[in-house]
Amino acid sequence: MLQLIVAMVLFFVMMFGIGFILNMLLKTTWLPIYIFIIVLVPLGIWATWDNSKSAVDNFTAFTIVDVLPVFGALIGAYVSGWAIRKLRLGGYKMF
Repeated sequence: MLQLIVAMVLFFVMMFGIGFILNMLLKTTWLPIYIFIIVLVPLGIWATWDNSKSAVDNFTAFTIVDVLPVFGALIGAYVSGWAIRKLRLGGYKMF
């Protein structure tokens, strides 16, 4: 249980940091979420796909321990966009 909590926090912080830097450099707000959904989620599914199983068996093979860190990373990507947006609304031109 402790490892799951640490993994969720780690993925949150990692995606927040990457998203924040991407938002600063590319002057976008929600690009990290788009990248996460379009690239990382299908890549994670493709990497664990077993051709000898059916599609239902492949998707039911994911457990809560597999899914919660993914949601932690998605929340980190969202919070990075939210933080950049609030900084821009606050008058910070650097972001």
